[in-house]
Amino acid sequence: MSTSAISALSPLDGRYAAKLAKLRPAMSELGYMHRRVQVEVAWFIALSDCGFAEFKPLSPGARTYLLGLVKNFSLADGLAIKEIEKTTNHDVKAVEYWLKGRFEARPELLAAQEFVHFGCTSEDINNTSHALQLKTGRDAVLLPALDIIISKLRDMAHTFAAVPMLSRTHGQTASPTTVGKEVANVVVRLSAAREKIASIPLMAKMNGAVGNYNAHLSAWPEHDWEAFSKKVIETPEPLGLGLTFQPYSIQIEPHDYMAELFDAVARTNTILIDWSRDVWGYVSLGYFKQKLKKGEVGSSTMPHKVNPIDFENAEGNLGLANAVLRHLSEKLPISRFQRDLTDSTVLRNMGVALGYAVLAYQSLATGLGKLEINETAIAKDLDASWEVLAEPIQTVMRRFGLPEPYEQLKEFTRGAPMTRELMQGFIARLAIPDAEKTRLLAMTPGSYTGLAAELARRV
Repeated sequence: MSTSAISALSPLDGRYAAKLAKLRPAMSELGYMHRRVQVEVAWFIALSDCGFAEFKPLSPGARTYLLGLVKNFSLADGLAIKEIEKTTNHDVKAVEYWLKGRFEARPELLAAQEFVHFGCTSEDINNTSHALQLKTGRDAVLLPALDIIISKLRDMAHTFAAVPMLSRTHGQTASPTTVGKEVANVVVRLSAAREKIASIPLMAKMNGAVGNYNAHLSAWPEHDWEAFSKKVIETPEPLGLGLTFQPYSIQIEPHDYMAELFDAVARTNTILIDWSRDVWGYVSLGYFKQKLKKGEVGSSTMPHKVNPIDFENAEGNLGLANAVLRHLSEKLPISRFQRDLTDSTVLRNMGVALGYAVLAYQSLATGLGKLEINETAIAKDLDASWEVLAEPIQTVMRRFGLPEPYEQLKEFTRGAPMTRELMQGFIARLAIPDAEKTRLLAMTPGSYTGLAAELARRV
């Protein structure tokens, strides 16, 4: 069967392929190869500037050509590397041979070709490439997708800051809030989680087979290889890698930063699962309506239905993302002795984890764009829930020393239908100052929202 969207094994590369077009260049195998070429080129150019008699500084033309190989890396280049890998059965060695093959007809580079991959173990190239992939995936795709959600939610928090809404704790009626304040709670949580993701340093090491610069020192014992490695890793792109230097490692970079990053994304996703379920519930209650889309079908048999599919889709994909993210964070920091290959195959699924997350973020953004508040339904629920004023009434009774205020309100309201007349009749009988009585009598479920509106506008 020929390859097409409907023959793809993963829906990320099938049904949802178009939605992940921005992530694919960074997190695909082609993106991985591209970053490997970038690392090999940066290391090679930097070596030429070490002052070694055996490797003179490269000419400006050679540098431009090498950086051009990185800038213009294409699908055809990736396929050429895969052809070499059929012979080498080693993907990093295939990159090295491909790069050397680009030196033909360039005597300056051909003469220095054995300095490609000089002193490096495969993991020096791989761990830096993974960090570069994550750098692009996080900064150019994941965080912008999160920012769209945060921005939409912030707008909702401000727009609906003063719209009163019945709260529900344990699924039961509770003290009123506002729609905007409930959204603001999510904005604050998401903003903190987003900053955590953004602040995690992306680590990299280039220190040889077991992390001790053994091979490097065997060639030039007097050279400060640790400082050189740090410079290559931390110098901004394109001449360096723009990452954070990891000074201690076994053959592999320990991956602790990856675990921290993936855990941070998973925690963010958990916040969004919580929000997706709440929105689903509010749609079910009628607090939100969804904008209709011409031609769209909610049910194959029930014509009236407009399902909250975007929030359901988001919840499902967030769960998939977290399943992979948590395996990554638990597995990657573990390696038998100095190196085993269990991390290699697992790392190839970083794009899967981030892909499901980004897909979910897009669904959430779409769903939020469809929501319309139903103030009539919200107000109706509030007006049918006068029992929520038992809280402020008993609190004022406490202030003025009336006996057993909680117990009185419990006896009066618990399990009994409450109306405006019943609550105001109870207030009228209270032995409290007239001004306080007047204030309580003026209170309604819709006005009993505390600082909710102010808090909503503050985010």
